[in-house]
Amino acid sequence: MDTNKGKRINKFLSEIGYCSRREADKLIEQGRILINGDKALLGTRIFSSDHVCVDGKPLKENNNTHTYLAFNKPIGIVCTTDTRVEKDNIIDYINYPSRIFPIGRLDKPSEGLILLTSDGDIVNKILRARNNHQKEYIVTVNKAITSLFIKKMKNGIPILDTITKKCQVDQIGKNRFKIILTQGLNRQIRRMCEYLDYKVVKLKRIRIMNIHLDVPIGKYRHLSSEELTTLLALCEDSSKTHNS
Repeated sequence: MDTNKGKRINKFLSEIGYCSRREADKLIEQGRILINGDKALLGTRIFSSDHVCVDGKPLKENNNTHTYLAFNKPIGIVCTTDTRVEKDNIIDYINYPSRIFPIGRLDKPSEGLILLTSDGDIVNKILRARNNHQKEYIVTVNKAITSLFIKKMKNGIPILDTITKKCQVDQIGKNRFKIILTQGLNRQIRRMCEYLDYKVVKLKRIRIMNIHLDVPIGKYRHLSSEELTTLLALCEDSSKTHNS
């Protein structure tokens, strides 16, 4: 750690693999982080001599190799690291021996691919929508799909006070379609379908960037060295958050 300028507490937690910066900010707001016995504030800088605790447990810098997992999330599992709140949370379900956290979310009624890692910096890169990182889904709706439905889904739907970005949508069955998004709006696909008077009855994510879903429901695997190399290369030009 830079002993002259220090390091923002959220960046420190991200770099040691404790959580993402976004999650760190939440912990700070909840008063769960102490620095030398005092509650941390957003933007607080820490130094190598500082003593940091989360929920009363001391933390240390960690130089171990990061973990990268591809997990096939079942329906009903919640993508949160707060094991105190959610009974069916993803962390308890996987029960991985070291601390990891999900990259982004996949809502409770949805299933499919989600990445988990101990690398906080890659989380920040992947989550930024402007980086145009692709996520691919197979969606089943409650009634027959029309060509007009496909056209409107492709060209953008007004939800959450914005218009969704143009995207690739292909019909693959009477009431099934494949969609590739580069956005991560809350419940985006479900909201888009609801706007067109369709209801999603099944939603499965099958790809994130170069990582494809290839494990059974409820199982995970480590990313291969080739996958990780490509993933990091795709993120190379992605901007991190501006905290330093």
